[in-house]
Amino acid sequence: MESLILDGTSCAKEINEELKQRVAKLVEKTGRVPILATILVGEDPASITYVKMKGNACKRAGLESMKIVLPQTADTDDVTSTITELNFNGDVHGILLQHPVPKQIDEARCFNTISPDKDVDGVTYMSFAKLAMNEMEYGPATPLGIMRLLDKYKIVLEGKEAVIIGRSPILGKPMAMMLLNRNATVTMCHSRTQNLPEVVRRADIVVAALGKPKFVKADWIKPGAVVIDAGYNPGNVGDADLENMKDIVSAYTPVPGGVGPMTIITLIEQTVASAEKKLL
Repeated sequence: MESLILDGTSCAKEINEELKQRVAKLVEKTGRVPILATILVGEDPASITYVKMKGNACKRAGLESMKIVLPQTADTDDVTSTITELNFNGDVHGILLQHPVPKQIDEARCFNTISPDKDVDGVTYMSFAKLAMNEMEYGPATPLGIMRLLDKYKIVLEGKEAVIIGRSPILGKPMAMMLLNRNATVTMCHSRTQNLPEVVRRADIVVAALGKPKFVKADWIKPGAVVIDAGYNPGNVGDADLENMKDIVSAYTPVPGGVGPMTIITLIEQTVASAEKKLL
């Protein structure tokens, strides 16, 4: 069986072309350019890279980026005061706090300081509550990007059994809500799940999102299943052993080039939507 590659890079490029047109119309009508503000705390190399990638994505779509760097020693009050200033800055349409933050910072408190109308990364309690009630305005960028990719390739979700491995509040849990909202039957697995391979073998759709390289093995996968690998680990490998699954699955996301580009373009798209809502 020849499996379908769910190409996030090409899908993100298509969305970017649409966004460029939307931004151009917005600038023509209002004279204002959408701005995404990113807050980076400390000097974590991966976080620095991710913030740079998001800044480049803004440029590709015609947005402006505002990068704010706080020292490694910053505390929760430093971060929340920065976010509050951005909440009241009328030129800023989206706010992103780069995850993770140093251990001394209360990340949840910082996330929840972000104004809901600028929460383009879908990280506040309010955003999650709206998602759970199927009234989402701005969704967490990675799971929403995954949903966009599944829709692009017309992957049927209704009535399918989905297994999510990983229960993080910005990926696993909202992913479960989104799939439930699309009438999939969802099982969430985690470090305490018993007989994990047997649970995964039931799945029509597997989402690997736990941060362990090649953790999900090929013999766990039901023939014809769809595998979404949301992990990225050193050596350009994901959380699933994709090389040994390609002859088993019906479709899969490559690593890199699958979920990652969709995460970033979703963040940009929601920033454009926020600007349109405010300015038009």
